[in-house]
Amino acid sequence: MPLHLIYNMDEEIYYTIALTRMTGFNQAMALQLYQSLGGGKAVYEQRQDLGNWDEALRRAAAEMEFIEKNGIKAMTLQDADYPQRLKECPDAPIILFYKGEADLNQRRIINIVGTRQCTTYGQDMVRRLIDDLRTMCPDVLIVSGLAYGIDICAHRQALADGFETVGVLAHGLDQIYPHHHRDTAVEMVKKGGLLTEYMSQTQALPNNFRQRNRIVAGMSDATILVESAYKGGGLITCRIAQEYGRDVFAFPGAVGMPFSEGCNRMIRSNTAALITSAQDLVESMGWETIAQKPEAVERQLFPDLTEEEQKVVDLLQQTNDLQLNLISVKANIPIGQLTASLFSLEMKGVVKPMAGGTYHLLK
Repeated sequence: MPLHLIYNMDEEIYYTIALTRMTGFNQAMALQLYQSLGGGKAVYEQRQDLGNWDEALRRAAAEMEFIEKNGIKAMTLQDADYPQRLKECPDAPIILFYKGEADLNQRRIINIVGTRQCTTYGQDMVRRLIDDLRTMCPDVLIVSGLAYGIDICAHRQALADGFETVGVLAHGLDQIYPHHHRDTAVEMVKKGGLLTEYMSQTQALPNNFRQRNRIVAGMSDATILVESAYKGGGLITCRIAQEYGRDVFAFPGAVGMPFSEGCNRMIRSNTAALITSAQDLVESMGWETIAQKPEAVERQLFPDLTEEEQKVVDLLQQTNDLQLNLISVKANIPIGQLTASLFSLEMKGVVKPMAGGTYHLLK
């Protein structure tokens, strides 16, 4: 009997895990095959010239058993719960492993990154940013990498202020690195989550950290750099975010201080926008705050809406300020048709476009 039947597996997840093994973790090859043929199972059934699948399928079976026993959710690119912002990226992982409760498609997602050797100044900037966001926009998901320094400060401050926070790992979910952050990680699973593209028994190798940075950048609306030396992982995340067309912000630091050089250089070269507070971030992103009220538009003044336009309005009434791709997924409307409908709604004064590619329902 096939192993995937023994373990009562989801076949698409099973074959997608195996595909990552068959391609030797060549992510570009795996993604190209997955997208061109329509999924991991389709690649297997069409028997691409990848060699013998037996060992890869055995490893996939073991991984399926591991995730079932440990309450882990596996998400392929075809899964509605897969981070839709990340799905837009040209090097998106074909599968992710997730343990947590947070919605990875929330309407506002930021990541906070920086040096692993942060100063008191950097810690204070993180605390002030998240504290102020709590009173202005308490519905933001905060993402980072669970590393020393700015990462763990962001996660812990988010938890302290009641935010959901997700850590993107450079290894499998059978371990936590660094070990000192285990207690925080356990708390995050209850109020946020842990996310990785790596199977169990994958060690935290240096290249894995560089690879995971694209997930941090890709699943977020904006990247915020808080302290960085002239070179560092936070700068890599910022560069990737720029390549993805996402907003990048940096806190300035004192001239001549080693862990301010990266931020100041990005600001000077106009590759990151300068911010000094949550207010700067919220205004730059065009986010509505608790203290603000949406522009009032009397419903009786609305022109008649088409069935598709009404569908969009109904969705935005439930969850306002959604990105174009999320509206498309949730309303089941192709992007081309949706763009036309949103333009029509904008002309009718029903919605308005916001920064970051989101649409706001005027009510």
